[in-house]
Amino acid sequence: MSDFDLVVRSRRAVLPGGERPLAVAVRDGMVAALLPYDDPAPAAEQVDLGEVCLLPGLVDTHVHVNEPGRTEWEGFATATRAAAAGGVTTIVDMPLNSLPPTVDVEALAVKRAAAAGQCAVDVGFWGGAIPGNAAGLRALHEAGVYGFKCFLSPSGVEEFPPLDAAGLRTALREVAAFDGLMVVHAEDPALLTEPLGPTYPQFLDSRPGESERRAVERVIAVARETGARVHILHVSSASCLEPLDAARRDGVPITAETCPHYLTLTAEQVRGPEYKCCPPIRDGGNRDELWQGLAAGVLSCVVSDHSPSTPDLKVPDFAAAWGGISSLQVGLPAVWTEARSRGYELPRVVEWMSAAPAALAGLPAKGGIAVGGDADLVAFDDTAEFTVEAADLRHRNPVTPYHGRTLTGVVRATWLRGRAVTDTVPPFGVLL
Repeated sequence: MSDFDLVVRSRRAVLPGGERPLAVAVRDGMVAALLPYDDPAPAAEQVDLGEVCLLPGLVDTHVHVNEPGRTEWEGFATATRAAAAGGVTTIVDMPLNSLPPTVDVEALAVKRAAAAGQCAVDVGFWGGAIPGNAAGLRALHEAGVYGFKCFLSPSGVEEFPPLDAAGLRTALREVAAFDGLMVVHAEDPALLTEPLGPTYPQFLDSRPGESERRAVERVIAVARETGARVHILHVSSASCLEPLDAARRDGVPITAETCPHYLTLTAEQVRGPEYKCCPPIRDGGNRDELWQGLAAGVLSCVVSDHSPSTPDLKVPDFAAAWGGISSLQVGLPAVWTEARSRGYELPRVVEWMSAAPAALAGLPAKGGIAVGGDADLVAFDDTAEFTVEAADLRHRNPVTPYHGRTLTGVVRATWLRGRAVTDTVPPFGVLL
């Protein structure tokens, strides 16, 4: 009899301390042992990657799946296939833009029922904090959501309205009472305007970086007052780094993330509405500062904010188009392409895209290759290049700003709890 179900060997396994030759032995879906690369451990299946890197599965805590209600935009089957193809083995789904939004226990049950049996990777759920539902947040927490998302400015959909100053304070007091987590779309609505025309510069002017900074400062003040744990979503403006760093150093329980599009694209490169997102992609100097904030730990996570729509909503111009970037499948190679050009090594990218998001959501079995953890593994060829073809990506609609870009890094295989995720295997992801 075999000692293990699977042994995956790589001369370049990525661990928190760096890369090293390793044999990862798997039993019952978990990492059972970390052995020398050439250890003759018997297993039912042996895979030798040679010089291809072995990574822990990525964790993406910012994905809009949109099912049910807007499944034509994206659904669990397509989103999770795209995730697996991109080396992402765990996603946490946002409470909008599905119908109903996940703002109470009943809506969570609807969402879980819609996802059941469709997921190629493991899936968790955020709840939503909107005006009037603060009293129900504890019940939603106890039902299994990983935290709560709120907006400080209009969300883009009527059924998920923003919190005003009093609403934010009420929600954070309630969340603090059970040590929950609030994740915040931070833009100050007082500084947002309608674009004065259809061009990207006009759209960019309508959502200035100062709107992000002011909203972040408000969240910091209320977190300091209430003691609630807070996380700032999709930081696009480097002006946020200084108040975030100061608050963190002062002991405020606050973290923040950014996204592949803010780290790899610039306003100068924007061509069409497929680049539109909120907050927007800013200039190249701002991008450089975001990388510095990431390296310094002010920004801890890099997650996709995958927010797709049907192609008809991404036209005709920047004033009218839906704001959302589709990047779930290409986030890893996009970030790696830019990171390696700036001198960062692969373990840092894994920290930002796997370990830190897992820690944010509280997923101790995810985010690293460790004995006792889930055997979520990725074979990543870090020197291979490919050109992105939107029509070949697995998410539902063939729209992405990465179309036509040449990226470095190809996912060769993905294992979820020790089982290969392939097109011929029915989905076996778990609802977390």
